[in-house]
Amino acid sequence: MSDALTRRNFISAAAAAPAILRAQGTNEKVQVGWIGVGIRGYSLIETLMKVSPNDAHVKAVCDSFTGHLARGKDKVQTIQKTTPDTYDDFRRLLEDKSIDAVFIMTPEHLHRDMVIAALEAGKNVYCEKPLTHTIEEGHEILKVVQKTGKKLQVGTQRRSSLLYQKAREIYQSGRIGKVTFVRAFWYRNSSPDNPQWRYSIPPDATEKNADFNKFLGKAPKKPFSLPRYFQWRIYWDYSGGISTDLLVHQTDASHMVLGARAPKSVVASGGSYYWDKIDKEAREVPDTVTAAFEYPEGFHINYSCMFANQRYGYGEQFMGSEGTMEVMNLQDLHVYNESWGKDTPAAITARPEIHLNATKDFGQVNPTGDHIKNFIDAVKFGKPLNCDGQLGHEAAVTGHLATMSLRREKKILWDHANQKYRFA
Repeated sequence: MSDALTRRNFISAAAAAPAILRAQGTNEKVQVGWIGVGIRGYSLIETLMKVSPNDAHVKAVCDSFTGHLARGKDKVQTIQKTTPDTYDDFRRLLEDKSIDAVFIMTPEHLHRDMVIAALEAGKNVYCEKPLTHTIEEGHEILKVVQKTGKKLQVGTQRRSSLLYQKAREIYQSGRIGKVTFVRAFWYRNSSPDNPQWRYSIPPDATEKNADFNKFLGKAPKKPFSLPRYFQWRIYWDYSGGISTDLLVHQTDASHMVLGARAPKSVVASGGSYYWDKIDKEAREVPDTVTAAFEYPEGFHINYSCMFANQRYGYGEQFMGSEGTMEVMNLQDLHVYNESWGKDTPAAITARPEIHLNATKDFGQVNPTGDHIKNFIDAVKFGKPLNCDGQLGHEAAVTGHLATMSLRREKKILWDHANQKYRFA
């Protein structure tokens, strides 16, 4: 009898079969536990129910603020027409053996413990970006992914963008030649009475209904603070600021288009030049950041972000020897021919310029819904993930390197093969 048909293998396969059939059966819905119903979580729980109504069922909702928990429950009841179980502690939610997958929509400093606990509880995981709060946390998570064999999708949703997939195809065709420079930027603004990242604090929030200890997790202990609880992106204990909220989207998109994995060096600087002057409370993270990434493949990413002007929006410009390709605001892709003056070869000047729009040409207003659906399809039907744990970790690393360079005011060198960094 061959190894494939030994009694031991047969018994092991038979024991695993119900789980496989349950996860992939076309008539079974993926049972979902939803952790975090703040601004992002409240928006995306609705997205999930709309993009996968026949393949996913929200079984439970969890939040440490009773107001968010109540509205999450109401949202599920309204759309799904069933009442989810509710929890104020994610560990209790993970005890429900009927749950196949969890979505983690919490502040980034809580991701590591929640992702690992969920994987070890036998759940597949969708975690909002950034995957981690430190590089080392990523190493720990990837070890557990490998050990458990469960699926982990990270919410850098440009991986599911049809526009960026087209951009990668255009680049791989050689259409713009050798790319040596990428200019990536994200510019925002808002009125002085609505500071960036000063999210609204619910008027009914108190120390009694907002569990501050659960919010802190393993972060340094602090006195109860509603701004820390609801405006956590402004504080280093819970956030990498611009680098892990916005920058990682764009370095990941550049990786995707150019086939890169990691920089070899980063130098970053920045500060709070605008909001510190008019905000009521000083913020720890900058409102302005510039970072330069050097890649072993022979190109640079020049990244800039600021919160006092939104004229140019956000996007990436891939500058090649034979053309420039830019993707703007997740909607428009342009390819322009390069010119060498009168010496420009006819093979270049004869190329038609390209303009594609995500909504008009691909029917995709925003890729987030497709990213969520991809995760559900991976759990239920075994389809490949668009942004697995490894890719999510690599995106997060770029943000962490930029943050460390900025805070230490030093250039940082990254050894991707050995996952080690050192300051120059």
